[in-house]
Order: sequence, then C-alpha cells, then structure tokens
Amino acid sequence: MNVFDEFEWRGLVYDATPGLRELLGQEKLTAYIGFDPTAASLHVGSLLPIMNLARLQRFGHSPIAIAGGGTGMIGDPSGRTLERQLLSREKVEENLEGIKAQLARFLDFDARENPARIVNNADWLASIPLIDFLRDVGKYFTVNAMIAKESVRRRMESEDGISFTELSYMLLQAYDFLVLYDSYGCRLQMGGSDQWGNILAGADLIRRLRGEGGEEKLAHGLVSPLVTTSSGVKFGKTEAGAVWLDSALTSPFRFYQFWINVDDRDVVPYLKYFTWLTREEIAELEEKVRTAPQEREAQRRLAREVTRMVHDEDALAKAERATAVLFGAEISALEPREVSDIFADVPSSEIPKTRLQEELSLVDLLVAAGLAPSKGEARRAIQGGGIYLNNRRVAEEKKAVTAEDTIGGELIVLRKGRKEYRLVRVA
Repeated sequence: MNVFDEFEWRGLVYDATPGLRELLGQEKLTAYIGFDPTAASLHVGSLLPIMNLARLQRFGHSPIAIAGGGTGMIGDPSGRTLERQLLSREKVEENLEGIKAQLARFLDFDARENPARIVNNADWLASIPLIDFLRDVGKYFTVNAMIAKESVRRRMESEDGISFTELSYMLLQAYDFLVLYDSYGCRLQMGGSDQWGNILAGADLIRRLRGEGGEEKLAHGLVSPLVTTSSGVKFGKTEAGAVWLDSALTSPFRFYQFWINVDDRDVVPYLKYFTWLTREEIAELEEKVRTAPQEREAQRRLAREVTRMVHDEDALAKAERATAVLFGAEISALEPREVSDIFADVPSSEIPKTRLQEELSLVDLLVAAGLAPSKGEARRAIQGGGIYLNNRRVAEEKKAVTAEDTIGGELIVLRKGRKEYRLVRVA
C-alpha cells in the first residue's frame, strides 16, 4: 500500500500538494517534521507527528526529526495569542536532550536502508550572517503574503501585535526545508494544518532557488488535522495541565488514565491516529463502541497500546494494576509511590507512626480521616459492610489499626462505599 493511502484511511490527510500521492508510490522520499524544544519533554499533542514519521519509515521512506534548537529560541506564532517567552540557548539545549530520547522510542536510527535522523536547526541558523540571510532568503518573501497568514493577521489585530522576531519565523522554517533539501535530498515536509502556509513557503523557496525553469515540483507538503476532543477542548489538555511523555512529569498511571477516559466519540479516531492497529482491528473495536459502550473495550485497547509504546511493558502492567485498584482490586502488592500516585487527588490526612503502636481503632481513624462525621456513624458504616481498609472489607467493629495494616509502613487507604476514598499518610 502507498503510505499516502495509509494516511488517508486513518484520517491524517488535511491537505497535500498535488502529485504527492503518486510520488510516494513511485519513490522512496526523505521527509521531515519539526519539534519545538520549549519544554523538557514532548506531550501527547506531539504523538501524531511522531507517529506520522514512524509510519513513513515503516513504508520504506527516510524520516528526519528536526529538534528546533534555532527556531525554538524564537517560537512559532501559529495558534498563539501572545508571544512566547524566549528561552536561553542553554535551556533549549537541555530540553533537546530529553526530546531526542523520546523520539528514539519511535524511530529506527539503525535501519540499514532508511535510518531515521535527528538534526538540530541551530547548527545552521545560529551561524548564518543576517545580511546574507536577508539577501539570499528574505527577498523571496513579500510582506503582503506574510501578513495574509491567518495567525499573523490575528496577532496584528490584537492589542499587543506581533514582533518582527516572530514574523521572521516563516522565513526560518522555509530555510530549514532548503537546508534539508540540499543536505539530505529531503523533498517532503509534514506537520499540523496550522503549518500549511510555512510548508508551502519552504517548498516555494526550494523551487525558486533550486528549480530549473521553475517547472519541476521539487518539494512537497502534507499536513494533518489539528486534534481536538469532540467537546472542542485542545487535545492533551486536562484540568491538571498537559499530558507529557516523560514519566517524571506525567506518571504512566496518569498517562494510562488519560487514554482510558477518552470519550466514545473520540476513541475510534484516536485508535487510527495513535496506534499501529490494522483497519480490521479498529473496525471490530468500533463495533464494540456501538453495541457495548459500557465495556469500554476500545478505550482499554487504546490506553494499552499507547502506554506500552511511550513507556514500556512494565509501566503498562503497573498502570493497569493501579487502575484495577480504583475498582476494588488488592492494594497490598503495590508500592507506596504507586498508591500515592493513584490517590493523589483524594483527600488525605496524616498520623504519627506512634499512633499505630497505641491500639488506634478503625473507628477513630475513620473520624480523623474525615470519612465519618462521628464515631457512631463510623460504627454503623462498619456494621453495614461499607468500610474498606486497603480495599478489604472490614466487618469487625472493634478492629485496631496497626503497622501491619499499612502499605510499606507509609500509607493506609480507607474507602466508604464504592468510590469515597481517603488516604492516610504515616509520618
């Protein structure tokens, strides 16, 4: 199958230059996508372009990931209402290290025939003389065309306007395409639909400077739709903030939870975008969404596939085990750190370790933790079978809580009914 057809059935083609489908079926192309190093980690919004490069490579094409050390010091105005804070060269370099490691989980840099590459555009942008750049590149761009771009026009109409620095971003991105064309024979740039104008500008610059008579279609572009949820929220944004690929910023459990809580209306497109599942496998899951949505089989498969891919099999197993805890599974096998992560948003309290050596009653602990308003209410809840200690139902009204009832000597999880939890930390 032509990789263009693969992109198309997965809903990944928003726009493309004429003739690209035929070219991808006839030749092995080198293609690139740029990644912004303004944070120490990529987030789930970066997964779609990463997967696009990985799909290209699986079809025999050669992918290049640009870690934008040069353009990242300026920032793309596309989709932004305010100018981003400029980062120091040192901070950009620090961020690049984390991003390179994350890209390596998806792209094969040791493939014999079409190895992936990571390049840093600071290698050429940081050293080009300004006069040379304006003379050799800037003269091919009219200000009229630049301000006609929607993101630029919107910023110009705002109170803060747009700086010359950000306005120049289009020229820098176009020059990147030219450098990659010259250095690696790169003929295709991909990105989100908001990058269409910048990509066409680069393709046009290559045509003007490297075309013979301007007739040959030397460079191409393909853009994918910007991913949003069915409710219109920007993909990857939650109440807790962005969902990062770095496990130190977003734990595998919370990462897994993000995917398993996807709306029924979004899960099939996300299976197409973010997994390697086949058309037939996705069709089966789509049918399950239609006939048995309460089972959430499609969401569970999505969460499994993406968590395994971004992290690893061990992280997936821990995330699934932690998720099962929320539905009443055994807690004692978990580590304190995992339990803390699961119940990070649950009201918590603290008791000194000495209390566990003083015949602390479960009744008193329920009141102290705020799970019962009084000792009488606590006793009645126990008698009714509605109290759980570390997800185990407690039937004994006079139960004493000891160090043996803790998780790793650090935590106690109390539950009332099906969903009302309290976390007690042992100081």
